[in-house]
Amino acid sequence: MSSRRTLRLICGLAGGSAALVFAAAAAADSRGCFGEPSGRWSRFTVLQAAQPAWSPGSHTPAPTGHSWDFNWDKRDPSALTNGKKKDNAAEDPSSEQDNGKPKATRNILLIRHSQYNLSGSNDKERILTPLGREQAELTGQRLAALGLKYDVLVHSSMARATETANIISKHLTGPGVELLRCDLLREGAPIEPVPPVTHWKPDAVQYHEDGARIEAAFRRYIHRADPKQKEDSYEIIVCHANVIRYFVCRALQFPPEGWLRMGLNNGSITWLTIRPSGRVALRTLGDSGFMPPDKLTRT
Repeated sequence: MSSRRTLRLICGLAGGSAALVFAAAAAADSRGCFGEPSGRWSRFTVLQAAQPAWSPGSHTPAPTGHSWDFNWDKRDPSALTNGKKKDNAAEDPSSEQDNGKPKATRNILLIRHSQYNLSGSNDKERILTPLGREQAELTGQRLAALGLKYDVLVHSSMARATETANIISKHLTGPGVELLRCDLLREGAPIEPVPPVTHWKPDAVQYHEDGARIEAAFRRYIHRADPKQKEDSYEIIVCHANVIRYFVCRALQFPPEGWLRMGLNNGSITWLTIRPSGRVALRTLGDSGFMPPDKLTRT
């Protein structure tokens, strides 16, 4: 078979890129680059390398083996069995279960606090910098521009989160937005990160204490709607980078020790959606595109 005919055949079977590789190999062979008697076989070796070495069956990513746990928040109606249902034969168990099913979607917007004074010797001195206050204003403006009806604004009791929340709340003009503070949302070390880092090494006691507290915060705030909730809700939580990243890993059922692989800008918005079925979606992670580039920080 001539080289020209072979080239036409390759174009039809393997695409132009493989044809170019074969043509280059043929040209190199004509100059004696491959040598004889192996030159002819070298052309086919190059061609084989250029062709796809996979198929739809062999190149499908293999699942980890961990299926989605629909009862991750212990609120799956099908798992909430009650002995009274079995004892009362006259009552329809399916209708009782339907009445206990969540019907609304919870939207949780996790806000990282704005830039603060790192040189403060205690929490009271770690207040927002002038730039941090600008960032909080921009975040408040962004939340207002979304046009959502916010139900509550919960914030960490640390000074930088409290100040950020107070600035944001001024932009939420809708009625009934309750402002609450919570100690569980304070910054801390949720779980030892994998892979480990050298610049930040809390001791085992801090992981033990902070981890339990941050996990308690997750269980309090990240779950599907109560069956009594009739309409979709939009809730704002102003807290800290470590807390938000841990929440995201837990909500998506990702390995929680991977929380430090993500980065969040100050004043950024992370949006979690929790469906009545227990499905969770991450709509945005650390969105700060509404800020000018010269206002972006991570400290």
